[in-house]
Amino acid sequence: MKKKIVKTMKRLKVKQKMQDFKKLKIWQLGREFTKDIYDITEHFPKHEFHSMTNQLRRASYSIPSNIAEGCGKNSQKELGRYLSIVNGSIKECECFLILSKDLEYITNKEFNELNQKLEIIAKMCNKLLMKLN
Repeated sequence: MKKKIVKTMKRLKVKQKMQDFKKLKIWQLGREFTKDIYDITEHFPKHEFHSMTNQLRRASYSIPSNIAEGCGKNSQKELGRYLSIVNGSIKECECFLILSKDLEYITNKEFNELNQKLEIIAKMCNKLLMKLN
């Protein structure tokens, strides 16, 4: 019985910390990454606006928005589901960044900087998922 109470208390503490998503470092980095993507895609060719530019932007803002939405849910299981969506968005961004580099829409330096930020966000997301389980 005592173990069950301790486990419940730990979950409540995690949930209380999660509710204010703006305080989470992962959300802050996701927001910064999204801004970087918007800045860099401003220079993409105009014919890409309704395709790659739009898709990359949508995948990038999916990261902080799904963190925020998950924090507003009533259970850790639901938060975990939203963090899984974040992982998918991270992979989508990674794919589009590789393609952007291949098509020479971004430089190797820009790719490396953005990809490094994305890797940090991915590691934080996975750690957070592990804490929830």
